[in-house]
Amino acid sequence: MPLEDFELVLRVHLLGTVYVTKAAFPVMKDKGYGRIVMTTSASGLYGNFGQTNYAAAKLGIVGFMNSLKLEGLKYNIRINSVAPLATTRLAQGIFPEDVASRLRPELVTPLVAYLCSELCEASGDIISAGAGYYSAVKIVQSKCVRFGTEHEITPEMIAAKYGEITKMEGPTSFNDAQEQFASVLRAIEFAP
Repeated sequence: MPLEDFELVLRVHLLGTVYVTKAAFPVMKDKGYGRIVMTTSASGLYGNFGQTNYAAAKLGIVGFMNSLKLEGLKYNIRINSVAPLATTRLAQGIFPEDVASRLRPELVTPLVAYLCSELCEASGDIISAGAGYYSAVKIVQSKCVRFGTEHEITPEMIAAKYGEITKMEGPTSFNDAQEQFASVLRAIEFAP
């Protein structure tokens, strides 16, 4: 695809989210209260053939939220993201009618209303929602495989342990990059 097309989708989705948030955030900060709900997508969270531009923009929104949630906490501003699955005018004709009838946008609306309400104290959550289905989505990290720093680490050593490195038993999620970095430091300090 031409880079202009790629950039257009980034401007609409990612920068559109940034511009709206930039306008609202100072008002919320001055009031000491706010709720922001961003829209991500399963395409960004998991990938989707033919949607590299859209997927990049939608996962970029999650990165934006992950940092902004930290800045907003001290002002009682909570920021979450929804990955909706609902039929809209853009999706007309894509799903069979019996499926489309269950993917009504009204089934995502209660979640968004909650995330915008005073009842919601969560911040930094990603919620997948559609057809009455709601679930949290997390970015997680596998258990550490440590080689040590006292000797050279080779691509062959990585290849030999790659299955263990990517094994997702007992994954860990982190609230921020500092928490993740602290886990690396603990692994280095306590490893044999």
